[in-house]
Amino acid sequence: MNLSIVIPCYNDVDTVAKLRREFFPVAAELAKTRLVEVVFVDDGSTDGTWETLNDAFGNGKVPGTSVRIERHSANRGLGAALRTGFGVACGEVVVTTDSGGAYQFSEIPALLDLLTSEVDLVTASPYHPQGGVGAVPPFRLSLSRGASLLYRLLVSWNVYTYTAVFRAYRWMVLEHVPFDSNDCLAGTELLVNGLLLGYRVAEYPTVRHSRAHGVSSAKIMRTILAHLRFQWRVLLHRLHVTPLVKDRQPVGGSA
Repeated sequence: MNLSIVIPCYNDVDTVAKLRREFFPVAAELAKTRLVEVVFVDDGSTDGTWETLNDAFGNGKVPGTSVRIERHSANRGLGAALRTGFGVACGEVVVTTDSGGAYQFSEIPALLDLLTSEVDLVTASPYHPQGGVGAVPPFRLSLSRGASLLYRLLVSWNVYTYTAVFRAYRWMVLEHVPFDSNDCLAGTELLVNGLLLGYRVAEYPTVRHSRAHGVSSAKIMRTILAHLRFQWRVLLHRLHVTPLVKDRQPVGGSA
């Protein structure tokens, strides 16, 4: 299957060397058995990320792998960056991962191995009994674990982690499952809405590592509020008060 790997970036100039050293050898290995394209989305960086990505990987500098670099003129959030990446991705399968390697790039092949004919979406799962967490700040870890626990109660107890970005999607999932958020809620929306629409999900137990960059307290509070509002909507859906999601018409991209 043709493969697209979508990597959102924001002020990630310091991660470019890591991408060259740890990510692109994995992409090159995958390219031996399929067509691979890498889609970077620079989400309004102010530190030279756009220029550095182009200098390092643009204009055919990565033999055997197609590299596309998209850019937002201003910071719009993780969800918006994913939406832009999905809009130009051409693969039958789309992998999403962060640029800093919160999940090891070397695990992409193992993630893809779980995308069998009986599975539509594979999500990393550090909160699975066989998963784990590295040096993640306790406050952030408790928030993420707590959010996933609430989603387990509201949506499916069989899925342990709802907040990971590291995933593999069949194109039909991205084509038909809606998500509204422009921020960090987007990945959770995709998973929850996909489950509610009957798409088949498998978890990849793995270890989540900490990124070097910090996150502002204001952004953390916005993320908490976004999850609480979405959880309230899911609860109302479960109580048959209001509909949450319906299958949408295809909206661009290709496969």
